[in-house]
Amino acid sequence: MTTSTRAAATEPAAPSAGRATQGAGRVNQKARTRAAIVRAVQDLARDGAEITMPSVARAALVSEATAYRYFPDLVSLLLESDLGVWPDPAEALAPVAASDDPVERVGYAAEVLFTGILARQSAVRAMIAASITRPDVAAHRPGHRFALIDHALAPLAGTEPEVLAQLKRDLAVVMSAEALFVLTDLCGLSPQDAVASAVRTARSLTAAAARRP
Repeated sequence: MTTSTRAAATEPAAPSAGRATQGAGRVNQKARTRAAIVRAVQDLARDGAEITMPSVARAALVSEATAYRYFPDLVSLLLESDLGVWPDPAEALAPVAASDDPVERVGYAAEVLFTGILARQSAVRAMIAASITRPDVAAHRPGHRFALIDHALAPLAGTEPEVLAQLKRDLAVVMSAEALFVLTDLCGLSPQDAVASAVRTARSLTAAAARRP
């Protein structure tokens, strides 16, 4: 094969390689754009700023239409931005891991939960607002409270099942963003006092259930 023949044989490969490179570039750009949108939510939450699709788009330096191309609604965006933000329940409750006292464990779990809610308050409020009128979406809200409650109540594993189930339901009401916001927004408590009040209630519920025969 002559030199010119070999060159001709290799020429068609160049456009194919070029298209592959362009395709990889588009995929990488999409990944970067998606990451920028998610990071914008996390930054806004950390700063306590209002979180809406327009505000997220501005923070991510993309158009609102672009943000909606990646996330069909605010809830789906908030769910993705929440991934990896909260610690694993075992990690979160490590300071009370050696304790068999469910009251102490629940009290600590409640403090962890409320501290996390306050740190990401604008994102939590946005999630509640976006899902409050859509039960189908609300069912997919992050269940951090439930994981913490389950882990905290591990010492009560031998408790009568219905008693334990009722306690978990009671704690799910008290250990919640909604309960915390009632105390701050409607009762006028400072965040610190609101946390202390809700933690006391969670401890009291647990103590009462633990005393039951």
